[in-house]
Amino acid sequence: MPARLVLGEWVTLFGAAPARRRRVLVVGVDDALERARLLRLGFGDAIGAQPHLEEVESRALRIEEQIHSLPRHREVGPLRLDLLAREAFVAGRAVGLHPREFALLWRLADNPGETVGSGNLLTDVWRLAFRPETNSLAVHVSRLRSKLRLSGLDGLIETTLEGGYRLATPAVPPPAAATAQFALDGYLRFGEERVR
Repeated sequence: MPARLVLGEWVTLFGAAPARRRRVLVVGVDDALERARLLRLGFGDAIGAQPHLEEVESRALRIEEQIHSLPRHREVGPLRLDLLAREAFVAGRAVGLHPREFALLWRLADNPGETVGSGNLLTDVWRLAFRPETNSLAVHVSRLRSKLRLSGLDGLIETTLEGGYRLATPAVPPPAAATAQFALDGYLRFGEERVR
């Protein structure tokens, strides 16, 4: 390894977060197994000790391109979002989202735990530059919460004091039998919600 750093020191040097490591091109790793290990740890790329300058440039540009591209999947606790399928999954089961519900959840998953204002959601999800006189946002959030509740993720979307929304972190994993239980008695849970 370059500068005689061992694998653990590389991880310490660049941080434990894979999002940070994926920006790093490690140069000077002649051992193929070490390069493979660095890639599995989430580093952007790893190449030998004497690469040609054009190769370094091409690999760095590829890393830069990957950083700015949207991921196909996002995971927030037990919730997995699939951009291609435009669906959310909990324990491998589809939640059954409508396109706008998925877009709303995807936008909130940009930064879990951080508040996204109503105006930002209307701009990013609805493509509106003004605040409409409807409660469309609140209705979609309510429907999304109901579907997440049926999947065992009650409380994943929080309303903030500022009037925005955020994904709760860390998300509590659903009970083992939550999906089967809620699928059968979901209509009862909706009734309970109205009584509270």
